[in-house]
Amino acid sequence: MEKKVSSNVVWHHATIDREAREKLNGHKSVILWFTGLSGSGKSTLAHAVEEKLYEMKCRTYVLDGDNIRHGLCGDLGFSNEDRVENIRRIGEVAKLFVEAGVISLTAFISPFRADRDNVRKINAEGDFFEIYCKCSLDICEERDVKGLYKKARAGEIKEFTGINSPYEEPLNPELTVDTGSESLEESAAKVINLLLERGVIQK
Repeated sequence: MEKKVSSNVVWHHATIDREAREKLNGHKSVILWFTGLSGSGKSTLAHAVEEKLYEMKCRTYVLDGDNIRHGLCGDLGFSNEDRVENIRRIGEVAKLFVEAGVISLTAFISPFRADRDNVRKINAEGDFFEIYCKCSLDICEERDVKGLYKKARAGEIKEFTGINSPYEEPLNPELTVDTGSESLEESAAKVINLLLERGVIQK
């Protein structure tokens, strides 16, 4: 897909910068990028982590795959090209949230390693946390709350990740959580501990 570039635009620098917003919020702003197969628990975990952060009085927002496709990416399908564009848009939105001083949690399959790496590259060092929700295909299919795997197996859904479209596992994620065997509480605690260790949040 040929990248379109806007012309005659100049970046406008805000008078209230990210540092000031982080100081007001009492925590740093980062992107928590949850990735994994459909049914691996990305959205469930992202929301569980957000609830814990909310209790700690952190400013957060979850960008969920299905919700984003209702609006911002409603014009995109599921071809490889559209998947790339979907993640590119989300990456740019998440970066804006970082500038706003917010901890952004994204829950997208984001199957291609290069796309996730591209989001990392447009952010400063330490702003992007790749969290791999590791879960076997068998368990994901057993869950199949949306019935998508069943449709994909029946040929009703083309290019479905894990069935007839590949998922490229992260090579060096900031965190891997085994959502196939761990409890939701255990996985969420690991994410919170990571943020504490990296100095993003404080107890």
